[in-house]
Amino acid sequence: MCAGYRGYLYTDFTRTVKMPPKSKKKSRKMTKAQRLKKQQEEEEAAQLQAEREEQDRLENRRKQEEIQRLEEMALESRENELNELHHLLEENNSAIIKWRMDAAEKAEWERYMRCDGVPDPKDQRGVNTFISLWRDDSESNVAEELQLCSKAVQLFEELEELLNETKDPKEILMYQEALRDVQELLHSKHLSIAEKILKGAGENIDPDTRNMQTVSKNETSTLCLWANLFKNPNFKELDFEEAGMGFRLPMQLAVSDIAVRILHTHYDHLSMLARIRHQSEKQIMGEKKLSIQESDKKQSSASLQSRNSSVQGSEDSKSQIFTQMEALSGHMSSLDFADVPTTDPTVPQVAMTGNGAQVVDIMEYTSLGGVFYYDLLHLPPQPIRKRGYTILQIVDGLRVFPYPTKRPKGEACPPVGVSIALPDWVVYMEPPLVARWDAGDEQWRRDGVTDVSYEEAGAKISFKMETFQTFALMQKTYANLPFQSWELRPLGQDSALFMVKGAFINITITIQNDQCMLQLEQERGLSHLVGKWMSGPALQKAMLKAGINIFVNEHTHKYISICKKESLSEQAVYEQMALFASACAFSWSKWNAICGEEHLVLQVCEHHDPTPVPEDSWSMYLVGAQRSQKLEITENSEAFSQDHVPNSRFHSTFIHMLQDNMSPDGIAMAKNSHYWFVDTVQSLLCATRPLVYS
Repeated sequence: MCAGYRGYLYTDFTRTVKMPPKSKKKSRKMTKAQRLKKQQEEEEAAQLQAEREEQDRLENRRKQEEIQRLEEMALESRENELNELHHLLEENNSAIIKWRMDAAEKAEWERYMRCDGVPDPKDQRGVNTFISLWRDDSESNVAEELQLCSKAVQLFEELEELLNETKDPKEILMYQEALRDVQELLHSKHLSIAEKILKGAGENIDPDTRNMQTVSKNETSTLCLWANLFKNPNFKELDFEEAGMGFRLPMQLAVSDIAVRILHTHYDHLSMLARIRHQSEKQIMGEKKLSIQESDKKQSSASLQSRNSSVQGSEDSKSQIFTQMEALSGHMSSLDFADVPTTDPTVPQVAMTGNGAQVVDIMEYTSLGGVFYYDLLHLPPQPIRKRGYTILQIVDGLRVFPYPTKRPKGEACPPVGVSIALPDWVVYMEPPLVARWDAGDEQWRRDGVTDVSYEEAGAKISFKMETFQTFALMQKTYANLPFQSWELRPLGQDSALFMVKGAFINITITIQNDQCMLQLEQERGLSHLVGKWMSGPALQKAMLKAGINIFVNEHTHKYISICKKESLSEQAVYEQMALFASACAFSWSKWNAICGEEHLVLQVCEHHDPTPVPEDSWSMYLVGAQRSQKLEITENSEAFSQDHVPNSRFHSTFIHMLQDNMSPDGIAMAKNSHYWFVDTVQSLLCATRPLVYS
C-alpha cells in the first residue's frame, strides 16, 4: 500500500489500480425552520403568480369588454359613416365622369379639326385608305417619305391606345390588324427611303474616305447609311458621331460590294407584335384545352352511360352514376394547367425554345430607347454617265448580303461589331440587356450576342454578332420595385407631394389639381420630362417611355416580392387617402408587412405646410374591412401590437377615424378638396399600390 493513501490496492498480473476512498461527507438535512421558510417562500411565490394571473385575466377581460363596447359604438354609427363616405365618393365620381365625358368630346372635336393627314384611328375605312394610298405612292421624295413615316408612327400610337382601352373582341381584332398593317408598311417605307439614297451613293462620295456616309433625322427616327464604294481592305470601323451609332467590319466585308443601313426608331413596335402573337397563341391554346376537356368529359360520360346500361339496378345505382358524372365534370372544369405552377412563381423564368435559344420574357423586360435596325445589304448598282447619257441598272428593292458564309474546313467567319451611345432621354438603372429580334417567331432573344462591353461613365455599349441584326436595349420592367418607403405629404389645398424611395432611384411627383410634375435626383437628358406639368396619364406614359417605372400591373407580383393584402380593403384605403390628401400626410410603416393580409398599417399626421413632417408627429393606424383604429405602438416599438390608443374609438371608415384626431380647419380643408385633385391622387395611388409593393 502506498504511503499516505488510504484507498485499497488491487494488483493483478498486468497493472495496479488505485481506488479512491469513499467520501465521508454526508448530505445535510434541512432544519425544521429552513423547511418552513422554504415552504413559506414557495407559497408566497405561488400566491404572487396567482395574483399576476388574476390581474392578467382581469386586464384581458377589461380589454375585451372595452373592445366589445367600442365595437358596439362603432356598429351604432356604422350605417351613418358608410353613408357619408359613399356620398363623398359618389359625388366625386359623378363629377369626374362628367368631366371626362366633356374632355373626350372636346378631344374628339379637336381631333376632327386637326386635319394633319393622319386618319381617325376609330375610322377603319379612313385607316385603310391612308394605308392603301401610301403603299401605292412611289413619287414622294426622301423628305416627304420621312414626314409620312412620322404620321404613320402617330397613327400607330393612337391605334395602340385604343387597343389597350377596348374590351370588345371585334374591336381588338380590328385594331390588331391595323397595327400590323401600319407596322409592315412603315418598315417597307424605311427600306424604300434607304434604297433611294443608296442608289445615288456615287454622287455623294466623302472626299476623305471615298465612300458614302450620310445621316438623316426626324422626330421619330435616325437613319445612317454607309456605301462601300472604295473597298479599302484596311477599313475597320465607322462611327456616326452625330447619331451615336457605329459598326465594325471584318476584312472579308471591307472589300465586298456592300452597304450598311442603321435605322434607330425612337419607338418599339416589335414588342407590340410579340404581345399580340403571344395573346393569340394563348387564346388558341386555351381553346384547344377547352376542346380537350369537353372531349374527355364526353368520353367519360359515354363510359359511365355504357356502364349504367349494363346494370339493371335500382334507383340507387342510377344515383351513384349521376354523382360520379357530376364529380368528374367538376374536376374537369376546374383543371387549368396555367394555374399549376411548375416552379416558384415569384422567380422570373427564362423561356426556352425547342432549339435551346433563350427567349426574353417581355413582361419581365421592357425595351428602352427604341429599336436599332442594323442591316448588311448588297450595294445597289450605281448610275454610269457616258457622253451625256446615264445608264442605270434597274433593281427592285434592297437585297440582304449573305453573311456569315460557308468557309473551308468549317472555319467560323469573324463577327461584326456594334457600338451604341445610350439614348440620353431614357434612364438605365442597370447595364442594359441586348436582345435581338427573331422575325420568324416574333420574339426577342438573348442568344447570338457576344462580348458585351458596357461603359457606365460614357453611357456606351458595344458587342459582337454573327451578322447585323435588329436589336433593342432592355431593362427589367420592375427594376425599381419594391419600394423601400413612400410618403404622401400635403402642400396646401388641392396640392400634395408623392415621394417614393425606389430600389435604384428616388422619385418625387408634385400634384396640383389634375396636373403632375416629376422631380428626380438624376436629370441627365430628361429635360423633356423633369419639371414639366402634365396630366397624370400623360406623366405615367412619359415615365414608362423614359424607363422610370413605379407603376404596377397584373404581372408585377410574378417578378418581385409583395406584401399581400385584401384588394378591396386596399382600394378603399387609397380612396379615403385621396379624400384627405389636402390635410393629412400618409407614410409607409414596417408593421404593414406583418399585420396580416386582412389589415393595413400606415402612419398618418395632420399637416398644413410644405415642410417635412417631424418624426415624433406620426401616429399609427390599422385599417381593416370592418373597422379602423389608432394604434398605441409607434414605428420604433419593439414588437407589433393591435392595442388601440387608450380613450380612442373604433370607426367603420378610415376617414372618420382620422377626423377624431384632426382640427376643424383640417377637416374643412379635406372636405373642400376638388374632385380633380382627389381623382389624380387616387389614380396615382392605385397605379403604384404602395401598400402592397413596399
